[in-house]
Amino acid sequence: ETEIEVLEGVANIQIDETNGNTWIEFDDAQIAEEELLQAIKKLGFSVMEKSGPKEAHLQKESCLKDHSYFVKGMHCASCEIVIEKKLLEQKGIKAVEASIGKGQVRIEYEGELPAIEKLNKIFQGANYVFSNHPRASVNKSKSNNFWQVIGIAAIVFVIFFLMNKLGLGRLVNVNSTSSLPTFFTLGLIAGISSCAALVGGLVLSMSKQWNELYAGERSTWKKMQPHLMFTIGRLVSYAGLGMLLGVIGSKLQISLRFTVILVIAVSVVMVLMALQMLGVKALRRFQFTMPSFVTRYIGNERNFQGKYMPFLLGALTFFLPCGFTITAQGLALLSGSAWQGGLIMLLFALGTVPMLISIGFSSVKFSERPHLAATFSKVAGIVILFFAFFNINSQLNVLGVTSLNDLWRNNAGAVVQDGGGDQSDGLAPVVDGKQVLKMDASASGYQPNHFKIKAGVPVRWEITDTGTSGCTNAVISQGLFDGSINLTPGQTAVKEFTVAKPGKYKFSCWMGMISGEIEVIDQKGVTASAKAADNNIPVPSGAKGCGCGGGGGNSCGGS
Repeated sequence: ETEIEVLEGVANIQIDETNGNTWIEFDDAQIAEEELLQAIKKLGFSVMEKSGPKEAHLQKESCLKDHSYFVKGMHCASCEIVIEKKLLEQKGIKAVEASIGKGQVRIEYEGELPAIEKLNKIFQGANYVFSNHPRASVNKSKSNNFWQVIGIAAIVFVIFFLMNKLGLGRLVNVNSTSSLPTFFTLGLIAGISSCAALVGGLVLSMSKQWNELYAGERSTWKKMQPHLMFTIGRLVSYAGLGMLLGVIGSKLQISLRFTVILVIAVSVVMVLMALQMLGVKALRRFQFTMPSFVTRYIGNERNFQGKYMPFLLGALTFFLPCGFTITAQGLALLSGSAWQGGLIMLLFALGTVPMLISIGFSSVKFSERPHLAATFSKVAGIVILFFAFFNINSQLNVLGVTSLNDLWRNNAGAVVQDGGGDQSDGLAPVVDGKQVLKMDASASGYQPNHFKIKAGVPVRWEITDTGTSGCTNAVISQGLFDGSINLTPGQTAVKEFTVAKPGKYKFSCWMGMISGEIEVIDQKGVTASAKAADNNIPVPSGAKGCGCGGGGGNSCGGS
C-alpha cells in the first residue's frame, strides 16, 4: 500500500485484505493506468480488472516472506522515509515498513533474505546500523567525546554571551526613513544576536531531519537544498508580508500575550527536539509530523524532493517574534508604503542569511562524516537546549514572574538608584510631590536596575537611551502600566504612573532579554507580593506604546 501511495498522481488507495479488492484513486494526467498496473505487478501481485473503472483485484504471484531488522540511528519520520525508499530499491524486497518507535524495519521479500553486512554497507553513509537482534550498549570510554562536545558548546555560549553583553545592536539606529542598506545591517546584527536563538535554533533543530532526508546524496549542493529553500521561503515571506504591513500601516496590532505564548510554545518544541538529538530514548516516539502518507509523498524525490516544506517553514518564520524582527515590522508599518515596507523586510531578512546558511552548511558537512555527525548532533542539541531555556526565561521576565534573572540579581547584588532620597531606606527621591526614578538603558542592560518606591505616591520615570538595540528599545511591565515606553537613542523618555498596591514588579525589554525590578512598599514600609497585571489600575501618562517595538523617529517622553 505504501509503495503505491507515494507514486506521483496517486491520491488514495484502499485495500480489503480479506478478498484482495483494491480501490485506487489517481490522476491519469500524472500517471497512466498502465504505468500504475506495472508498478503493482513489480511488487509481486497479479492484477485482474473488474467491472468498475480503475479497480483491481490483487493476488500474490509468489509466496512472500517477512523479516524484521533492528535498526540503530533512527531519530525521526525522515529516517523512516530514507530507509524505506532505499530498501525498496534493493532486488527482492517488495514492501518495507520502518518504525522509529520500535526501532525496527519490517520487510516483505522473495528469494534470499538481504544480509546484514550488505544493508550496513548500503546505509553506512547515513549512519544507520542494522542487526537481527537488539544491539546491547557497548560500554566504551566516551570521556574524550563528552568533553569535546562540552568544550565546543562552551565556546558557542561564551561567544553568544559576549555578543549579547557588547550590545552590538547599538551600532544600528534605524527608523522608517532610514536608508535601505541600514536594514540589511540590522539583519546582520540580528543574525549574531540573542534573536538568533529563535530562527537559528529552529534551523539547527531541523538540520538533522533534512540531512537524513538527503542522506543518499553525495553532492553537498543537493544536501544544501532544504536550507536554501528555507532561506528563499523566508525572503519571499518577508518581502510579501512587508508590503502588506506597508499597506495597512498602523492598523495592525501585535498582542504581547500572543507573542509570549508563541515564543514559549516554540521553545518547548525546541527542548523536546534537543533532548532527542542528545539521545533521550523516552522521547523517540514524540514526533511533530504530518500523517504518514503525507510525509512519504513529500519525501519522494519525484514529488518535489521534499523542497516545499522547508520553503513553507522558512516563510512562517516571519511570525516568530524577535525584538529585531518586530522592530523591522514596526518600521515597515510606519513606512506607509507597500514598496518601502517590502524592501525594509526583504533587506532585513537578507542580512540574516549569512548566519543561517553557515548553520546549514556546517550541519551538512558534519553529516557527511559519520564519526563527526554524532558529535555535531550532541553539540547542536546542547546549543538548542540553551537557546530554548534562554527564550523561556526571557518570556518569564516579560510576564513579570520569577526567572533566573532574579536569582542572578539577588546573588550578584542589584544596582540601586543613587539619588537624593532617604539613603537609610533606599527610597527614590521626591521632587514636587513625585517619586523620581532615573535610569539609563543600553543594549546590555539597565543602570540602575532596582528601584524602591512607596505605593499611592505618583512616580515620574525618566529613561535615557544610551544605545539600545532592536530588542531593547522599549520598556514594558505587566504590573506597572499599560503599553510600553518606546526609547530613542540620545533622548530621555518619561513615563508617569501611580502604583496602588505594594509588591515587587518586574520590567524588561520586549523579549525579556534584559530586566529590572521596582519594589513597592506601603506607608509602613512593608512589601507585599505583586498582583497580576489585570488587578492593577495603571495611570496612563507619558509615552504611548505602539505595540511593535519599533524605534521610530519620535520621542516617547513627555508629561
